[in-house]
Amino acid sequence: MSEPDARGTPSRRPDSDETPLERSLENFQDNVRRAGPVAAASYGLIGAILVLGAIGYALDKWRGTSPWFLLGGLLLGLIVGFYDLVMVVFFPRRRR
Repeated sequence: MSEPDARGTPSRRPDSDETPLERSLENFQDNVRRAGPVAAASYGLIGAILVLGAIGYALDKWRGTSPWFLLGGLLLGLIVGFYDLVMVVFFPRRRR
């Protein structure tokens, strides 16, 4: 391998002794590594919807106000989850 290119991935030399299988596995590993934060944010989206929806459902059962807290919890879960997803996809350097 040689020096990293502008994206930070190592550039390949044409006279490398790597087999095509080794190159493809390294490329696959690189793609998985770069997709990690977006995959985590998508799981966060699902988690926010489920957790806040469950809290809304519990509040509805406790207060007897069905379905208003459930709908509010689901909407808040969508907002929080999509905010996290947008921050990861469009502003990766500003995160945490």
